Amino acid sequence: MTKHGVVLGPEDAVVPAAAAAARHFSFPPPRTGGDSCRKLAAQVDLGAAVMGSWLDSMKASSPRHRLRAPLTGAADAEHDDWMERHPSALDRFDALAAAAKGKQVAVFLDYDGTLSPIVEDPDRAVMTDEMREAVRGVAARFPTAIVSGRCCDKVFGFVRLAELYYAGSHGMDIRGPTAGPNHHGEEGKSVLCQPASEFLPVIEEAHGALVGRVEASIPGAKVENNKFCLSVHFRCVEEAAWGALFEQVRAVLRDYPDLRLTQGRKVLEVRPMVKWDKGKALEFLLDSLGYAERSDVFPIYIGDDRTDEDAFKVLRSRGQGAGILVSKFPKETGASFSLREPAEVRDFLRRLVDANTT
Repeated sequence: MTKHGVVLGPEDAVVPAAAAAARHFSFPPPRTGGDSCRKLAAQVDLGAAVMGSWLDSMKASSPRHRLRAPLTGAADAEHDDWMERHPSALDRFDALAAAAKGKQVAVFLDYDGTLSPIVEDPDRAVMTDEMREAVRGVAARFPTAIVSGRCCDKVFGFVRLAELYYAGSHGMDIRGPTAGPNHHGEEGKSVLCQPASEFLPVIEEAHGALVGRVEASIPGAKVENNKFCLSVHFRCVEEAAWGALFEQVRAVLRDYPDLRLTQGRKVLEVRPMVKWDKGKALEFLLDSLGYAERSDVFPIYIGDDRTDEDAFKVLRSRGQGAGILVSKFPKETGASFSLREPAEVRDFLRRLVDANTT
């Protein structure tokens, strides 16, 4: 790659809640066996970022900015309107269960902000034992995957459930269950997909450069190596320094044209210049499970981050399943339903288990 730019992708438009879940549109990923993850991946063509738009987006991703806003009648009306279009998955659970009846359910879960609360120190984002048991119960009944920006080893260290699929590094490292037979008929540990493995040396080099430049000059900044991508956390950085942090990151990436910059929830993400995201990971997992061309499948994807929007988009395109956004605040999303916080995610998973207990 000779051209490099830094961009922030636009959010998806808001869509009506529970839109035609029973319709099925043909949108299967290529069924090409073990190389399907590489077939799905493509190079990304990027333009240049605008500094002001990045800072505005960084502010918008901060819950503290939302909490400072005074409550008004207009804000209440906006929230009520948003909830009409993205109703609580708990309140509408019976309707969801009816839509899934007689279909193969598969469950896909983000980690940070979904199974664990967002915390100041990303290394302390532990899940509760109650949440772990809820996930364990779901995995005993349905194929279940964790789809996270964290590397597989790190998120597995938090979850500690060997019967799950793990799609780490925003889906660029997908592994099957290591406990018993997995849901695509294989035994033991298996690396299913690593579409960006050729970028590992440059990612490692960029990690060292970012640590040396960003962590050394921006108090509170933390650079996390997630193997196939890097995360620059600014949750503990004073807002006045956000512009300097962004410029430092961009300056480092000028030396790495094979890497691009995106944004998540209080984090800047450095990824390889390939078209791979959580939506592609969802497609790959559905294909690996043999569900890509089936109309009797009901995927449920739960996530809180803008990086989960790619997965919500896949569900909308397929006309199958349910996308559930975890958020206390109205925001643009392709999800059809909402939950407010990890505690509600736990309760939803428990109800899913109870509804499928014979």
